[in-house]
Amino acid sequence: MQPKIILITGASSGIGYDTAAALAQQGHKVYAAARRVERMEPLCKYGVIPMRMDVTDGQSMQRGVQSVLSNEGRIDVLINNAGYGFFGAVENVPIDDARNQMEVNLFGLARLCQLVLPAMRAQHSGRIINTSSVAGKSVFYYGAWYHVSKYAVEAFSDALRMEVKPFGIDVVIIEPGAIKTDWGAIAAGHLAETSEGTAYAGTGKMMAENLRNMYQSPSLSDAAVVRKAICRAVNARCPRTRYRIGHLSGTIVFFHWLLPTRWWDAMMRMMGKRKLM
Repeated sequence: MQPKIILITGASSGIGYDTAAALAQQGHKVYAAARRVERMEPLCKYGVIPMRMDVTDGQSMQRGVQSVLSNEGRIDVLINNAGYGFFGAVENVPIDDARNQMEVNLFGLARLCQLVLPAMRAQHSGRIINTSSVAGKSVFYYGAWYHVSKYAVEAFSDALRMEVKPFGIDVVIIEPGAIKTDWGAIAAGHLAETSEGTAYAGTGKMMAENLRNMYQSPSLSDAAVVRKAICRAVNARCPRTRYRIGHLSGTIVFFHWLLPTRWWDAMMRMMGKRKLM
């Protein structure tokens, strides 16, 4: 296997951190990007090169990409892993928070694609791996802005794949289901905070509690399944366009497609009316 030059975002913790370490141990040269460089210092023992990057800051992204190109002369793989979930009723979520959700989950991802594409086109090869979610194929109660961002990542990636295929560039989408990470606690915290003292307080509090409980369940998939999927997408000669992996990933998408809209809506509302676990 020929070593690749890889840039991965959101590498200061969780899936991004583990994936950077795994790819470096496979022999690839990995540049790990995040705002908190100090959290990535332990990755140096694997040969990973930490770099400061904020995916909401255009100049930060431009400096990061240029640094990799200056050092290596190419970027073979971009892994857009940075992202988070902001849950809350549409009426309650401040538009500035909604914009930030889109900046991190979509526009930062899109800008990095723009920045690496000239070099990939010049070398007539490259691979862009975008982390989406089954949330880009289905909608849960109080998840409007998160779902908007992930549906957008799906559409963006599909359009990009068609555009860049003639230049020898692959675009891959990772679609995790329910994974053991701190994502659920963060989303639940936002939901509880924005719902407090509003007309949505009761159902918001219950839904937040259900989210926390669900993401503490032993039935969730370990984050390793996402790491392994990303590594397969990096190393495959002809990668799949989508890797749908993790607990309930296929089931959620299937039932969202199968059930009449009102049935799905009713099922989701139940999550805000009663304790599910």
